[in-house]
Amino acid sequence: MKQFIYADNAATTKLNKEAFNAMIPWLTDEYGNASQPYAFARKPKKALAESRKIIAKCINALPEEIYFTSGGTESDNWAIKGSASSDPDKRATITSAIEHHALLNACASIERHGYPVTYLSPDSEGTVDPEQLSAVITDRTRLVSIMFSNNEIGTIEPIAELARIAHSHGAIFHTDAVQAIAHTPIDVKAMGIDMLSASAHKFNGPKGVGFLYIRKGVELRPLNDGGAQEFGMRAGTENVASIVGMAKALEISCSTLNENAEHVLKLEHALLERLKESGLDFVRNGARNHIPGNISVSFKDADGEAILHRLDLMGICVSTGSACDSVSTQISHVLKAIKLEDNYARGTIRISFGKENTFEEANIIAESLIRILKK
Repeated sequence: MKQFIYADNAATTKLNKEAFNAMIPWLTDEYGNASQPYAFARKPKKALAESRKIIAKCINALPEEIYFTSGGTESDNWAIKGSASSDPDKRATITSAIEHHALLNACASIERHGYPVTYLSPDSEGTVDPEQLSAVITDRTRLVSIMFSNNEIGTIEPIAELARIAHSHGAIFHTDAVQAIAHTPIDVKAMGIDMLSASAHKFNGPKGVGFLYIRKGVELRPLNDGGAQEFGMRAGTENVASIVGMAKALEISCSTLNENAEHVLKLEHALLERLKESGLDFVRNGARNHIPGNISVSFKDADGEAILHRLDLMGICVSTGSACDSVSTQISHVLKAIKLEDNYARGTIRISFGKENTFEEANIIAESLIRILKK
C-alpha cells in the first residue's frame, strides 16, 4: 500500500506514547492486585487513587465520584439499568432517538422489565430541543439521558439546559460523553451533570477501559455483583495498567484540547471547501455546534459503503456512519431520526480527523472523493 491515511478517529484513536509508557510498569514489575492488604499492593492502589484524581480534575469532579469500568458500553448500561430500579416511585426514563446503541439497547432492556422509556426526536441538525423535554417530563421521571455529542454527526447537545429541566422535576441527568470528552470542554458541576460515561480509546487511551462519573448523593445500584472494588459499586479486579494509561491520555488530551480543536477544525474546513469547489452534490450533517473534526457528509445518489471500499483500496480509512453500523448497509437510526432524504442518506460517510492528521491528508481525501464520485 503506497499510502495510509487514518481518518476514523471517532471510531477509535491511536494510543498516546506517553500513556503507553505509563502503563508498562503495571504490566511488568508492579503487577500486584490493588485489593490485597500486603505491601506489594500499595503501589497499584496508589496508582488507582492518583488516576482517579487526574480524571476527576479534567471534568471538575471529586475523585470519589469516578468509577472505573470496561468502557462506554458498560458505563451506559450501568447508568440506565442501575438507576431504573433504584426508586419504586420514580420509574420512567427519557432519552433521545439518536443515542448510541449501547444506551438504546440498555433502554430496550429495562422496557422489557416494565420500566417506561420515552424517546425524544431531534431536529434536522440532530439537536434535542429542551422544550420537547419539558413537554414530556413528569415528577415520575427517574432519569434523563441525552448524549453530549452524537457519534455519527457530531452535534453537541444543550446539556446544561436539559440537565436544568431534569432537575426541576427531581430527575437525575446522565450524559453519554464518549464522543465528547477531551474534544470539547466539560464541567460536570457547572453543567449540572449527575452521571457521565466515558471511554479511554476515544481520547488516545487504551481500549477496554472507561469510567462512569456518579455525583455524590446519586443512588445507583451496582451492575454486577462480586467483590468490594470501586467503593463496593463495581466488582472485579481493577485493570491498573489501563486505568493509568487512561488517566495519562485524558490529562494530555485535556491540556491540549484547544490547540487540537483548532487544528482539526482547519482540516475540516479545508476538506469541505474543496468538496464545494468541485461541484459535488452533498450535504453536511449535524449542527454548527459540533465536535471538531467530526464530518458526516451525504452525497446525492451515491453508495456510502461503495465509497468506503473505494477509499480503503486507496489506503484511506473512513466510516459509513458509526463504527457499530459498519457491517450494515441500512440507513442508520441517526440519519432516519434527522429525516435526511434517502437519496442522500444512502451516500453517507463519516470522516473524523484527529490531532495527527495533516492538511496534505485532508486534501488527498477530498481529491480521492472527487475522483470516485465524478466518474
